[in-house]
Amino acid sequence: MALIEIQRSEIPYEINEEMKTLRTNIQFCGADKQVICMTSTFSGEGKSSVSLELCYSLAELDKRVLMIDADMRKSVLKRKVNGPVPKKGLSHYLSGQCELGEIIYKTSTPNFSVVFAGAVPPNPTELLSSARFEELVEMSREYFDYIIIDCPPIGMVVDAAVIASCCDGVTILIEAGEVKYRAAQDVVSKMKATGCPILGVILNKVDRMKQGKYYGKYYGKKYYGYYQSEE
Repeated sequence: MALIEIQRSEIPYEINEEMKTLRTNIQFCGADKQVICMTSTFSGEGKSSVSLELCYSLAELDKRVLMIDADMRKSVLKRKVNGPVPKKGLSHYLSGQCELGEIIYKTSTPNFSVVFAGAVPPNPTELLSSARFEELVEMSREYFDYIIIDCPPIGMVVDAAVIASCCDGVTILIEAGEVKYRAAQDVVSKMKATGCPILGVILNKVDRMKQGKYYGKYYGKKYYGYYQSEE
């Protein structure tokens, strides 16, 4: 089977360093934090791009990494494929149309594999609540060091809370200056209710120019502008 090539734009040095910091923080959360759920409040905050870059960063350490695109309503990952998108994905597996080995695809990046969302189903929440999703996660634990699950925004649908029950930890991404305090608190409350430990919050699209004259002079640009057009 041909390797899947995922489009990856060259990112600035500063963002690359921030991703290394995120990677290090996740590693220091403990060896038992193998399956990590990534969610946000709303669409367009940069969750999928950060999830993807985190996978690349972990793979660079020779960690075997699997990214599961669990946003079956609005997949971003499939739009990043160079060439035809594989026909079978998560929705096909969860609905019993194929087996697990048919939806895990190796990418052209060493140590990095992906599961695409698949066709948009009429009942994504019900599929994610099924025993087959739990089986997918448990079987993947045997072959991968890290499993990053890109979930839909918890502020819009409940899917991330359902997925969290199978995870070792959750990270919440928030777009700086766009998400109201009350909305962020609501997201944290929803994820706490799942019982899955919250590993931390990622503040995305931070404008360093507003952090003071020192940062504006030293860096001279927005660190996270790269993610502005992504989900």
